This record gives sequence, structure tokens and C-alpha cells, in this order.
Amino acid sequence: MQKGAIRVQTENIFPIIKKFLYSDHEIFIRELVSNAVDATQKLKTLASVGEFKGELGTPEITVKLDKENKTLTISDMGVGMTAEEVDKYINQVAFSGAEEFLNKYKGQTDGANIIGHFGLGFYSSFMVSNQVEIFTKSHKAEAPAVRWECDGSPEYVLEETTKESRGTDIVLHINEESEEFLDEHRIQTMLEKFCKFLPVPVKFADKQLNNTSPAWTKKPSDLTPEDYQNFYKELYPYAEAPLFWIHLNVDYPFNLTGILYFPKISKSFEVQKDKISLYSNQVFVTDEVKDIVPEFLMLLHGVIDSPDIPLNVSRSYLQGDPNVKKISSYITKKVADKLDEIFRNDRKSFEEKWESIGLFAKYGMMTDDKFSEKGNKFLIMEDITEPGKFYTLEEYKQETTALQTNKDGKLVVLYATNAVQQDSYIQAAKNKGYKIVKLDTIVDAAFINNMEPRWDSMQFTRVDADIADNLVDKDEKSESVLSTDQETKLKELFEHIPQQHVKVELKGLSADAQPVIVTRPEFMRRMKDMAAVGGSGMSWYANMPDEINMTINANHPIYLQILDENDNDKQQKQVRNLADLALLSQNLLTGADLTAFVNRSVELMSAEKKN
Repeated sequence: MQKGAIRVQTENIFPIIKKFLYSDHEIFIRELVSNAVDATQKLKTLASVGEFKGELGTPEITVKLDKENKTLTISDMGVGMTAEEVDKYINQVAFSGAEEFLNKYKGQTDGANIIGHFGLGFYSSFMVSNQVEIFTKSHKAEAPAVRWECDGSPEYVLEETTKESRGTDIVLHINEESEEFLDEHRIQTMLEKFCKFLPVPVKFADKQLNNTSPAWTKKPSDLTPEDYQNFYKELYPYAEAPLFWIHLNVDYPFNLTGILYFPKISKSFEVQKDKISLYSNQVFVTDEVKDIVPEFLMLLHGVIDSPDIPLNVSRSYLQGDPNVKKISSYITKKVADKLDEIFRNDRKSFEEKWESIGLFAKYGMMTDDKFSEKGNKFLIMEDITEPGKFYTLEEYKQETTALQTNKDGKLVVLYATNAVQQDSYIQAAKNKGYKIVKLDTIVDAAFINNMEPRWDSMQFTRVDADIADNLVDKDEKSESVLSTDQETKLKELFEHIPQQHVKVELKGLSADAQPVIVTRPEFMRRMKDMAAVGGSGMSWYANMPDEINMTINANHPIYLQILDENDNDKQQKQVRNLADLALLSQNLLTGADLTAFVNRSVELMSAEKKN
């Protein structure tokens, strides 16, 4: 029997392990099962190069719970350890056994399959245990089995023992504070979280919990669309089928594999974030990937696997590691290339999926310059008056340059956000030959504000930002059928309308245009719209009163009827109703003003009936 003190390379590593190194106590299961996988993979490597000639069998990892004795045991059928190796890898805490192994067999095997977490990872077991035992038998036939024991102090016992099978059993004697880990459901949930895709079978309660060959570990050429769909169902059993996916596979200048799925998204964008899981050689690391995946792609679903990212990853590591930045750039490029490919090869399918794709594309163009360069080619906008008809930026320019270029040489992109509410404005613009596109998503206000300065030859104007005659350039002409006296009288009637922040203008428009047209200047309305969805630094605009332009169409025949009335009070009420109808069309008539409008309408109708 050997007794001694564990030779740590810090003053005392146990308090660090218990309190600081692993803040999430359930990590211990990941570390121990990862070590068991590592030991199994090592044995397979030795067998493949002829250094192990014994019976390999079908290695698996088993996890057993003994509630009565308050133990949790993780067993493998891997390389096992000799007494000397236990002393080297366990007693010398900071020594990395996997690193030495990789250096020795460099070039003979795929180093990416070795997890390499001997040593420190094992000591995470003391977070939940008051005593840990190791029973291990080396793959070397002549080496006796050994037992190691430690109670969480630097003191240990190492002695020979009897063990029939090759491999290692780690027995955790669970402490009182950690008895939650004696619950079968708790253990199964942890194993399913961390070990769901480990490359070696993991069994608990006589049931295998993991898929050892997940889709991302296979070549794209070996997978069918059905395989990708089935893997998505495995990841998200209750989710709607994805639109399409991207298979990541790169080995230089970093190692990265994975599959990213584009989920179907509704207009409300009620979709869960943090649905991308990060793995390291099939071991779950985290689903907090915002420092690896660009923010605009956080709504994607799927898996990323990179052995270049350590298991015990920290946010500061992710933010500072150059490989992480390269991975982020690579993912951005792959997504842009995929969207461009679908657009070029199957534009109809791309257009059908645009409602969901558009969110990623617009958000990406706002936040990533390189993505924006490619996005300019596949960004599409739907014609509000011809559903299903889409324009690229270049196609829209070709269609509209003649009619929609203003005196400053800028192309005016006319857009609508609500086809029903803005119908009269849309029709008025359409009658002038203008093309109006639909920009009605939650990101469009920010997208327009962000892209307009970059596209210095284009200007976005919502179709209800002004009367149709003024949407491209302000039309100063105002030929009215009314006499000067009639115009003066009409202005006086409208001046009695007690509306704040309303600028009234009398103009001679087409006789079939609305009698009163209410518009909201583009800039202020756009700022208020952005403030409403929580735009950064926009709260000041949210509290500003609505700025309203009220254009009176002096050529509408209804005004001749109103001016013929001898009852001034009735004239004022009729004019007020016309103004309120215009305000109502812009959702600007609310509360007491709306109630007064309803009552006034009933009163006018009753008076007409009496007459």
C-alpha cells in the first residue's frame, strides 16, 4: 500500500476546485464521462496502431446509482491505468496526460478525437463527494489492478486490488450537500444534456442515452435531406420543420464542424434565442454562443463543434481568442454564401421563404459590412400592390429611376408598412405610376435608418409621409377650383379645429383624391416608430408629440356643398368630421376625440334625416 500527499502545483487546489473553478456543480458528470470517453478512444488508437493486441470488444460507458450507499459510479472499458499512471495523472494534478499521449502518437491518429481532460477535470468530482475511489485495471496484461482513495484532503491511499475487467470505475461517495445527485431523474437529465452525442455509448439504468454518430460528424455527401430533417427533430422534437440548413466543415485555420438550421419565423419573431449548442468533440459545452456566432444569427438553431474551444470555456476566453473571431467570420461567410446560392439557383423558393429569411438578411446587413456586401445582391422587396412580385435593389432602380428620382438625384424608395391602413395612400401613389414596396417587419425601421446613409443614392419615404404629389419632389403648384373668397372661408373653418401640432395646407389636388389627407413627416415618424420598439437612445422621440400635416384638397366637390350651407355651426362640424376621418385613417384619433367624432357623426346624420 502506498500513502502520500497529492502533489499539486498550487498551495491547495481543493478549495479552488470546490468553490471557484467550477461554479456549476453538475459539470462533474461531464468531466468524468469525458475522461471515460478519452480513455476509450485511447484504447482504440492503441489497437489501430498495433500497440494493444487484446480483445477490444464493444467499449461502452456505464453510470450506476446506488441510493442506499449514496454512491454514483462512472465505469469505462478503456485503457485503464497502472499504479505508476495513477500516481502520474491523478496525484500530480496539473499534469496533462492527454497532451503527452497526443505528442507521442502525432501523425498516427486523429488527435481531434482525444478529448484530453485527465487530471484537473477528474477533481471536479470533489465538488459533490466527501470521498472518491478509483478502481482501475490497465490494458497492459501484466499490470495489477489498483485502487486509489481520497477524502478531499491532499492525503490519498493507493493500493493493489482485484478487478476482473479492463478499464476504470470511479466511485463518488456523494456528500450531504449534494444529495440531489442521488436522484435518478436528475442524473439522467444531466447525462442527456452533456452526453447526448458522445462518440462512445453511454448507458444509465440499462438504457443507452446518446447518439454516437450525430449528423454533423458525417460528410454532407453521405446525408440526405431527410437525414438533416430527422436530426433537427432529434434536437428540437416539437419545432416546426426548418427552412433549410448549412453544414459547416472546416479544418484550417481552425477545426469546426456543425449544422446550422434556419427556423421558420412568424412576423412577430416570437422565436427562442440560444438554440445553438456548442460542443467540443461531441461533448456539450454551452448554449451561450453569442461570442462565437454573430448576433444577427442568434436566431438560427443547430450545433457547432470545435475542439479548438476548451470544455471549461469562459466568456473572457471567447472574447480574446483569435480562433473564435475566425470562427465567427467563417460562419457569417457561410450563411451569406448559402443565401446567395439559394437566391441564384432557386429564386422562387427564396422568395417564398423571404418572410423568415429577411430577418436574418436585414439584421446581418445592418451589423456586418462583409455580409452587407453580399446581401445587396440577394436583398429583395415585395411590391405592395402585386403580392408575390419581388425586386432586388438593382431591379427596383431599373423600374423606378425615370419617375422616382428627385431633384437631388436620389432614387426615392416608396414603402408601406400596413397595406390595409395605408391603402388610400398606396392607391394615390400607384395612380402616379410609382412602385411601392412592403417593409412591414419589426426590423425594417432600423434597417432603413441604418442602410440609407450607406446607399447614398437612395432615400426611403413611407407612402403616407406626404400627399402623392409631394412624395418624390414637393409640387408647389396649387390650382384650385374655388374662388379666393371660398378658399379664405374654407381655411377659416379648418382653423377652428382644436388640433395641436397640426400644420394645415390648402392645395388643389385631383377631384377624386381624398377631401382631407393627413400625413406624418418621414423623419419624426420614423424616429417614433424606432423608439416604440426600444431603439437605443430613442426614448426622447417616444415622448415627442405627433407631427401632422393636414392637406385640404380644395378641388374635392364636397367643399362646394359645405360652402353652400348657410349654417356656420353645421359647416364647422362637417369640416371637423372630414379632418377626423383623415386622422382616423392614420390611427391618430383616439380617446375623447374619437368619442366626439362618433357623437358628431350621429348628430349630423340625424339632422340630415329631419331635413
